[in-house]
Amino acid sequence: MSTPTGSAHERMMRLLHAPVITQALAVAAELRLADLVAEGPRDVKDLADASGTDPGALHRVLRALAAEGVFTETAAGTFAATPLSDTLRGGADSLRDWARLWGLPERNAALGALRHSVRTGQPSFPHLYGTSWWTHLATHPEQAAIFAGAMGDLSRRLHAATLDAYDLSDVSLVVDVGGGHGHLVAELLRRHPRLRAVLLDQPAVVARAAAVLGPAGVADRAETVGGDFFTAVPPGADVYLMSMILHDWDDERAATLLGAVRRAMRDDSVLLVVDAIVPAGDVPHDGKIRDLIMLTLHPGRERTEAEFAALFAGSGLRLTETREVGASTGLLVARPAD
Repeated sequence: MSTPTGSAHERMMRLLHAPVITQALAVAAELRLADLVAEGPRDVKDLADASGTDPGALHRVLRALAAEGVFTETAAGTFAATPLSDTLRGGADSLRDWARLWGLPERNAALGALRHSVRTGQPSFPHLYGTSWWTHLATHPEQAAIFAGAMGDLSRRLHAATLDAYDLSDVSLVVDVGGGHGHLVAELLRRHPRLRAVLLDQPAVVARAAAVLGPAGVADRAETVGGDFFTAVPPGADVYLMSMILHDWDDERAATLLGAVRRAMRDDSVLLVVDAIVPAGDVPHDGKIRDLIMLTLHPGRERTEAEFAALFAGSGLRLTETREVGASTGLLVARPAD
């Protein structure tokens, strides 16, 4: 990580202005501006016509993003793509839906109420809206689609790459616990042609998995199961996988979930957990920022390696290996303790 430049006041101003850039990115993603400039530079009037926006206002957004390296102004009022803007294009390596997620007003309101969470230790989302984030998504399908797409953005690239740290070549059956619409399963099956998978999530969630597994050409090797993973998990798999699941829950609920997984595991089964592994001290880590999102939205949290080990031990599992793969995720390997 490069050392920040400028005076302390200048650096603090950049930190304070970061939410403005985030909202500009969310707007750019929603309007598909990166796709519009993918083939070459375009005049802002042309972009405004294509996106149904006001040319003057759009120019101000593009100018601000270009100053951050997202887009580049090649001539007065003409903007072109950059490697950063390419990450907001639709496609396999896209972060477009992840950016759109930051534009959801209820989510942003919960983050804006961080002070409530700090004072009470409780998530601010139910304080503001009288319901949980998950129940809110269930009743707002358009936002649920953005959330699912954002998780798909991460699963296809980041989480699947994290699992490359573990050798799956001799594995026959994986159960993805809380696997959503199946983006991670689809990527794993694509990478490992001999692998079979079971996707477990709520019935309404896995009902949409066909739209992911079919086009990926892996539907014949994937089974979907609708159910409650706190209660029962399909038994007898070689590998059980939880990708960004445990951080959604407090220690009590996480232990209940791990207990259900442990009951389903054979003595030689393996549990792979993809999650942030928060380091100690001042080390920069994305998990430390995401932990504040968890604080406002969920009863969950990001955890240290020691906290994961304690969770596993209380559920009849033992942590056997930890791999810090990147600044966003790590891989924890657990096996039955007896």
